Amino acid sequence: MKFFYLVWCNLKRKKLRTTLTLLSILVAFVLFALLSALKLALGGGVNLANANRLVVRHRVSFIQPLPHAYLARLARVPGVSSVSHQSWFGGVYQDSKNPLGSFPVEPELFLPMNPEMSLPEDQKQAWLKTRTGAVVGRSLADRYGWKIGARVPLKSAIWPNKSGDAWQFDIVGIYDGTKKAADTSGFLFRYDYFDEARSYGTGLVGWYQVRVDDPKNATQIAAAIDTEFANSPAETKTETEAAMFQGFAQQIGDIGTIVTAILAAVFFTILLVAGNTMAQSVRERTQELGVLKAVGFSNELVLGVVLGESLVITGLGGIAGLLFGWFMVTGMGQASFIKQFFPIFFIPTRDLILGMGLTLVLGFVAGILPAIQAMRLRLADALRREG
Repeated sequence: MKFFYLVWCNLKRKKLRTTLTLLSILVAFVLFALLSALKLALGGGVNLANANRLVVRHRVSFIQPLPHAYLARLARVPGVSSVSHQSWFGGVYQDSKNPLGSFPVEPELFLPMNPEMSLPEDQKQAWLKTRTGAVVGRSLADRYGWKIGARVPLKSAIWPNKSGDAWQFDIVGIYDGTKKAADTSGFLFRYDYFDEARSYGTGLVGWYQVRVDDPKNATQIAAAIDTEFANSPAETKTETEAAMFQGFAQQIGDIGTIVTAILAAVFFTILLVAGNTMAQSVRERTQELGVLKAVGFSNELVLGVVLGESLVITGLGGIAGLLFGWFMVTGMGQASFIKQFFPIFFIPTRDLILGMGLTLVLGFVAGILPAIQAMRLRLADALRREG
């Protein structure tokens, strides 16, 4: 650390060049932070998928419904420990610009199936007793200012009710997530109320969730389920939750590959910029490096000073970029527009750690060649060369 002042003074020699390099690195790491959050938002379901849960849907399309009568048959398949179901309601609150992720479920089946949802026991009991009761996620409740006891009207272009008016729900609970990445933007209400009041489609559900005894047997159990309903009017396709979420994400492309390709191009460009900055700095200070060697600096110490400059400039730019990106993502994650389309929007801790590691790698790779050049510089050549 006693040579830090020397490193810092060298960086201040060309303030404009150093500032522009810092800004280039900062922008690169801001982009890294934003893309990390976007990658999580688009594929977050994969991260939350439970290894012992399967999804059973219509073989033709996810939007095709399945009979509610399948519930009992699924429960009898060997290896299945519990079954639940959901349906896409397509609810809209007040205005068409406010669509909600809303689902009719059977609370007594749904809650044990999804332990990542945390609902107080008294609110659970209220939901079981209130036919028009609904529970909402914390982020959704905060967005619209809903409190327990509020009456919320929703309209659905998919499932109109028999009266032709808006559906009326009573908020009886607000659930939180047991994991940071858990989606708390859902609106859940009782299937029995929904099934009796809808104008058509009685006795149908959207898809089933199935919990298996042993995740190692998930593939065999999935095949057994599909065999159970083979040649029926509504054949099934069963897959793990992770496979289902991955399929949705890949409908717009391989998110991981796209993000990796973009970041690789950005960091390669920044590597060239930082490397050129360091190489030019060493060329400009040839005589000064010779003087350092003349007064007793060893070759290894000269290498360390030059490499330290590279690490400092990339470290400052990278950490500043990550912090700025974190503030941007945090602010964007609170925006109602982002919450509406990306309920999970933050930078994973592992990506922040990876970003910090990348600052060191970038600094080392950008500075190692100029540092080796400075280390190998012969004293006579350095002092003889004109500045």
